[in-house]
Order: sequence, then C-alpha cells, then structure tokens
Amino acid sequence: MRTRILGKMLNSEVQDYLQRNDVIIIPVGTTEMHGGFPLDCETVISEAFCLKMAEACDGLVLTGLPYFYAGATASGRGTVQVTVRQGIDYLGAIARSLLRLGFKRQVYISFHGPAHMTICPMVRDFYDETGVPILYIDSVMKIFSCAKDLGGLEALNDMFVGAYKVMGRLEDVPLVTGFSDPVPQSCAPFNDLFALGYQSAAVGYCFGENQDHAPTPDIPDIETRDRMAENGEKVIDKLVSAMNMPHVVEQLRKLEAYGLENEKKFPWMPAAWN
Repeated sequence: MRTRILGKMLNSEVQDYLQRNDVIIIPVGTTEMHGGFPLDCETVISEAFCLKMAEACDGLVLTGLPYFYAGATASGRGTVQVTVRQGIDYLGAIARSLLRLGFKRQVYISFHGPAHMTICPMVRDFYDETGVPILYIDSVMKIFSCAKDLGGLEALNDMFVGAYKVMGRLEDVPLVTGFSDPVPQSCAPFNDLFALGYQSAAVGYCFGENQDHAPTPDIPDIETRDRMAENGEKVIDKLVSAMNMPHVVEQLRKLEAYGLENEKKFPWMPAAWN
C-alpha cells in the first residue's frame, strides 16, 4: 500500500481497502511536559506502535489524536489538558463514525498512563450500544511486564526516539542535556495514596516541579540520537511481534460471533436490547 495512515489516503484507496478488510488502529495521545523530549512524545510513540501493528495485520491507522486527559502534568505550561469526560465523548464519536464507515475491528493504543480512564469506559459503552467488541491495548503495562527483557529504562527512552524515526520526524527530537538526573518526585510523600488505585486513577493531584515528569537522557549530538533511534525501533519491532496482531484481530472476529450468540440467549443484554 502507498500508505496505511487514513488521513494520507485517497477516499478511493479507503474504499478499496474496505473491500478486503476492516481493521483500524487508533493511537490516543497527549501533549504534555516530558523532560527533554518534545511535548507530543507520547502521541508519537503511540503512532509508531500503531503503524507497526497495522503493517503486521493489514490494518489502517487513524492518527491526529494528541489532545486528551494529561493528568498530573497539567502544571506544565506546555501541557494541554482535556477532561476525562470530554475525551470519552470525543473518542466515542470517532469510534461510532469508524463503525459506520465499515471498520468493525478497532484497536486503541496509548503510551500514556492515565489513558485507560478515557479509553476503557468508551470501549465498554460502545459494546453495550453496538454489540461490536473493540479493543484497548495498554502499551505501558505491556512494556513494564517486558522491561527486564528489553533492557530497562534505557530501552524505554530509546523507544521514544525510535518512534520519531518510524514516523519520519527524527529531527524533531532536540539535542539536549541537563534532563537526565533523576531526583525524588515532589509528590513522593503521597505514594501510599497513589498506590491504592490503578495507575493515575486513585486520587487527584498535579506535579509540583517540572522534573517530576520525567528524567530523560542527554542527547548531546546527532550520533547519539541516531544510535538511540536505531535501537528504539528494534525494541518497538520486538514488542509488536510479541503482540501477535494477526491473532488479536482474529480473536476480535471470534469474540463478535460469541457475543451474537449470547445476545440470542440473553435478549436483555444492553447490546441485544439496543
């Protein structure tokens, strides 16, 4: 294909694609302070993952979703904060539009910790309304579960740089120093509260210092950036391969069939009733 990014395709190319498949992968991003990385780094890494995932399962990618609930980084002057409810409603409208177009296999992914607060309610409400199961893959949880095998924090930072390379934007990563020294977060005295809920959903707060999110590596020269990008893309490829996207898509098809049988048995289910 000339491109798998929906916004870069011709309408006729989308029509041709939908004759053979119905998979679209949606990266949900943020624009927020992130040490020595650009404000959209969590958007770009989500887009890079989605592009690789689409290539693995013959899907398309819907990019251009960088403004959602940021969370504790709202204290940053570069952070764009959207409420959780606004994000749910906006993303739900997109999901319904995609379904009307013919994209029944929708996979949402984000590299942003609090993204589950926006995406998970939308996914469940969407199923109750339409009977079509769509999927959220929490890439943060996937990466943390594989952290030791991938090489720890260094590999994580390389992935951010590698994502810009995948998306053809490597020069957007600035050459910077002075963001690499890890210091205790100013909110650390409240870690006992934060640990009582899933990721950022336990209690409301904002970071008190810019360096709270997040220490990032020095990138003193182009050679360092190129090395990080090359390694980061390899790590992204490894993770996407482990996701086994052809299997994921096939499971979504089987899950829809399973759901249709349940709707016949239990017509009071919201999906059946609606």
